[in-house]
Amino acid sequence: MFSAGNRSSIFIMIEESILQKVNQWLDSPAVDNDAKETIRQLQAENEEQLVDAFYKDLAFGTGGLRGLMGVGSNRMNKLTVGKATQGLANYLKETYPDEQVKVAIAYDSRNNNKLFADVTASVLSANGIQVYVFGDLRPTPELSFAVRYLKCHSGIVITASHNPKEYNGYKVYWNDGAQIIPPHDKNIIECVNAIADFESINFAKDEELIQTIGQEVDQAYLDTVKNLSLSPEAVRQHKDLKIVFTPIHGTGVTMVPPALKAVGFENVTVVEEQAEPNGNFPTVPYPNPEEKAAMALGLQKAQELDADILFATDPDADRVGVGLKNNHGEWQLLNGNQTAALLTYYLMEKWAENKQLQGNEYIVYTIVTSDILGKMAEHFSVEHFTTLTGFKFIAGVIRELEGEKTYIGGGEESYGYLVGDAVRDKDAVSACVMFAEMTAYFKTQGLSVFDKLAEMYKKFGFYYEDLVSITEQGKAGAEAIQRRMVELRTNPPAVLAGQNLVEAIDYEEGTTTNLFTGERLVIDYPKSNVLQFVTDQGAKVSVRPSGTEPKIKFYFSVNEPLESKEDFDDTLERLKQQIEQMKADLQL
Repeated sequence: MFSAGNRSSIFIMIEESILQKVNQWLDSPAVDNDAKETIRQLQAENEEQLVDAFYKDLAFGTGGLRGLMGVGSNRMNKLTVGKATQGLANYLKETYPDEQVKVAIAYDSRNNNKLFADVTASVLSANGIQVYVFGDLRPTPELSFAVRYLKCHSGIVITASHNPKEYNGYKVYWNDGAQIIPPHDKNIIECVNAIADFESINFAKDEELIQTIGQEVDQAYLDTVKNLSLSPEAVRQHKDLKIVFTPIHGTGVTMVPPALKAVGFENVTVVEEQAEPNGNFPTVPYPNPEEKAAMALGLQKAQELDADILFATDPDADRVGVGLKNNHGEWQLLNGNQTAALLTYYLMEKWAENKQLQGNEYIVYTIVTSDILGKMAEHFSVEHFTTLTGFKFIAGVIRELEGEKTYIGGGEESYGYLVGDAVRDKDAVSACVMFAEMTAYFKTQGLSVFDKLAEMYKKFGFYYEDLVSITEQGKAGAEAIQRRMVELRTNPPAVLAGQNLVEAIDYEEGTTTNLFTGERLVIDYPKSNVLQFVTDQGAKVSVRPSGTEPKIKFYFSVNEPLESKEDFDDTLERLKQQIEQMKADLQL
């Protein structure tokens, strides 16, 4: 099966390394018999799947481990989770040699999550680390909160976020409640890679070092969310706001309805068919609120009840999708940029109205999020920062500026938002609460959310964004994505939708290039495999491989002035046509 014939020596080397890993698993007493039998079946029946399962070790991406569940070094399973945890334990003990290290663990509704959480707790406790584990599934943002609340050195949440049901993941947090960033991520990877065999992993659970997290943390988290309120009177006036919520079979059901109730909203309906946590996500093809199909049952219930708002959270409740009626009475799903812009506008407007702006406030958003956020911040004399994609970078800015400046809010186009800094990751729970309060506040002014959206576009420019994600599976897919990035680097387009490209930004090289003069300047950003192209009309196209999924993503942003609210629909149609032409020009 592994004979190479006349194939290249590089391919022979790769095959030999795969064979070595396969034999390591077959020979190891740590691998159970069922797993070994699965490997033998793959050897006999499906070489392609065998190669994909073993051609590399599952590595930390933008959020930690994430991958398909199954046997193999490139899969989520007891041994890869155990190895990651042993490496993390070694690094924590090395970093804090004179302290009792403490780690908090949470998990969502995915299949095998309790197993992986138990494996994680076992390995940590076996290494003398104090472990706090939520007694039942809880949202990722509550884990981030718990790390700081319990004064832990680290945190782990078992989740694959919005990925399909076949996936699972393992996100690592540092003592500030944020996902790990350099140098900790690289150092942990080195410690993980230093584990030469499975016998080096200590699975001997120490029950005395494992403590269940109870209702105290739940209540503290809910109190923190409640204290974010900026318009309590508006909530009292519109406490009967009709809210439909779906957790899409995930953890949102544990915290979103209680949080809305704690703030004062009394008319919340949970979509019954999707209320039960279930790792098979039986009612949706893909548990991602960015996908319209995942919102279908929620939209149906919202229409049936003539609701004011629809919220849908992903399995670990760090992302939220929003639906509401537009000014034509039609139900519409907001995209992530629209929700981020509306929330940010509301926050800054209320901070100004409440005389809370002192001159040292700021917002943060990512380089692929709408530039309208920066325009709004300038209007309110609020500083704004942009970061690489990934909420850990937003949290990194909050950490760097803690005690010097005041964070108001921020977000990213992929449906992740954070209000206040008690949590250091995107938080769908507080985002639902704040969006509902915002809607109530606009109602007190006789305005709909879409009235405010048009007002915002008229004041700052009509910005419209879209996203194309191309999935490429397995080893061959990863190579195809890499080829596409190389092609765009070496042969960028000159014109998109009739607009001349004037600037190319390469975050991997750390340069920005003037495409007219050829002048190249250095930019002060961490290295990342992201390309951006800017046109002479202010449009922007960003391209990046996903750090958590086998995808390459194309982000489009176009804009033009909005002369009046009556021109909303016509302007939107022109912007959509621009993006469609850009897609065609890029052969997407």
